[in-house]
Amino acid sequence: MHKVAVLKFPGTNGDYDVLRALELAGLRGEIVWYRDYAAGRYDAVVLAGGFSYGDYLRAGAIAAQTEAMEHLRRDAEGGTPVLGICNGFQILVETGLLPGALAPNEPPGFISRWIQVAVVDVKTPFTHLYEPGEVVYMPIAHGEGRYIPSGPYTQAFRYVENPNGSHDATAGVSKGNVLGLMPHPERAVDRDISRGGVGGLKLWLSLKSWLKG
Repeated sequence: MHKVAVLKFPGTNGDYDVLRALELAGLRGEIVWYRDYAAGRYDAVVLAGGFSYGDYLRAGAIAAQTEAMEHLRRDAEGGTPVLGICNGFQILVETGLLPGALAPNEPPGFISRWIQVAVVDVKTPFTHLYEPGEVVYMPIAHGEGRYIPSGPYTQAFRYVENPNGSHDATAGVSKGNVLGLMPHPERAVDRDISRGGVGGLKLWLSLKSWLKG
């Protein structure tokens, strides 16, 4: 069975939710402490949400400077599917694996609620089972989710109603095999506990299908 690393930094809190989502999709996940992560060992990598290093300096800024991210860069450049969720997305942009920046919400404040997002890029390892423009419910929980581009970029997910002032209502960005998104697909996979539905499950099933080839 394919192995998916769930990369954990000090302050990561969405790791077990990701493990549950991977399990429901029929994938084997493994929580990997950032100091133990090395390139070439895993078939896919997920940077789970949370507050790495307490969001000091900027959200994701300290985690982006760790040796683990140099290993992740090697995996990403080699074609390994890489997903960053919320704080994981922030880490990916701070590292430069995805373009742009994530700034404090406008209006300022922490947002935690379910929201509709449309899937725009259906050519990634994590989205190819969605239909173009398909609208799904996922929860958001962030204070620094306002996407600001730094040049050309590929929008992967778009908010139906922009909650944080992101450029063009961008909820997620993709670059080949690398995807970052602010909504939490791992919290929208189980009908028993996901009041907003299971709009995130297809993302994990997409990864499983991609890995099987």
